[in-house]
Amino acid sequence: MKNILVVVTNVSKYPNQERATGLWLGEAVHFVDEVEKEGYKIDYVSPKGGFTPIDPHSLEADQMTELDWNYYSNNEFLTKLGTTLSADEINPKDYDAIYYTGGHGVMWDFPEDEKLQSIASAIHENGGIVSAVCHGSVGLLNIKNAEGNYLIADKKVAGFANTEEIALGLDKAVPFLTEDELVNRGANYVKGDDWAAFAVADNRVVTGQNPASGAAVAKKVIELLKSAQ
Repeated sequence: MKNILVVVTNVSKYPNQERATGLWLGEAVHFVDEVEKEGYKIDYVSPKGGFTPIDPHSLEADQMTELDWNYYSNNEFLTKLGTTLSADEINPKDYDAIYYTGGHGVMWDFPEDEKLQSIASAIHENGGIVSAVCHGSVGLLNIKNAEGNYLIADKKVAGFANTEEIALGLDKAVPFLTEDELVNRGANYVKGDDWAAFAVADNRVVTGQNPASGAAVAKKVIELLKSAQ
């Protein structure tokens, strides 16, 4: 049995404006569905533990697929999101991969969370996979390897594109642009077409560009997990 740790935000509101945020539902659902179909076990963790809010914009009709509705109607799944583990409760040795979900809320609680960084670094050092999608890639910004270097330096990495953030009109609402900061950490930023599914794997770091990319990230993670068996 392979265990995968899914990281979600605790942030429910933009600190600088009257706008709700939280987990972008589809970014959890489409990843989780792929890996659970393969028999992998999922645990959910957040920086503080407990409740993760769901971004209401991710629940709008044009964002929801039948799969999203199935999960959103599943009380067991929603209960897990309401009772996430805290980083203090996690033993990295229990997990073969970690996956950072997105939603704009993560911009305020993922990058500086040293406990989550330590967990992710240990999973990678143990031969596991570090993965993320969309804004969740900001969770990778400050992860360092055993040598003290940024994990994403010199690796191909995807994340929410500047052009996508600007198209939403939220480029001035976030504390920084995901693409810019990935580049600032030495990553080789890569992308596909705006809003299209795109994922890339580089030395057990798997990242996806936008909300459409959760399943694409999952498939690359599964491929790596199977190749390691």
